[in-house]
Amino acid sequence: MQITITARRFELTNAIRDYVEQSCERLGKYFDHIINIHVILTLENSRNIVEMSMHASRFNLQSESEEMDMYLALDTAVDKMEAQIKKLKDKVTDHQKKSVMKDPNFFHSNLFETSKERNEKKMVKTKRVQAEIMSVSDAIDALSQKDKPYMIFKNVETDKINVLVKTDADQYRLIEP
Repeated sequence: MQITITARRFELTNAIRDYVEQSCERLGKYFDHIINIHVILTLENSRNIVEMSMHASRFNLQSESEEMDMYLALDTAVDKMEAQIKKLKDKVTDHQKKSVMKDPNFFHSNLFETSKERNEKKMVKTKRVQAEIMSVSDAIDALSQKDKPYMIFKNVETDKINVLVKTDADQYRLIEP
């Protein structure tokens, strides 16, 4: 991450430079792909204005703050940028999950392991499955071509989720809710 600092109408001190760099490093914990951050510090009529623009791999964010103290203005601008990053990161990560979760053919499958000593259940594995809509005969044909011992599908006739399990070479078991 490259940090560029521009000071307008005042002399940039080492203390302010270090504080800007330290504050910008705080933003690095949210994204690994921040390319550069440009900070413009301006002093106008005893007002301190901080403008930040951040360029990451797929987006650009900007924040601005105006305070009586330069350090306070910088903190406010960084907080605004941090809020934008959190919102964008949530939007990017949740968007993919929500689109799959809203699909009526999406179901969870959990595998639990019970402890023999304390009689507790412990989740071992979660598998998310996209259930295809097909008939039982189509599911048997599809399962015979796959190496998996089971197939989860949505039955066309009953409009419910079914599980087809391959027991032997020519034997299948259909599980309906």
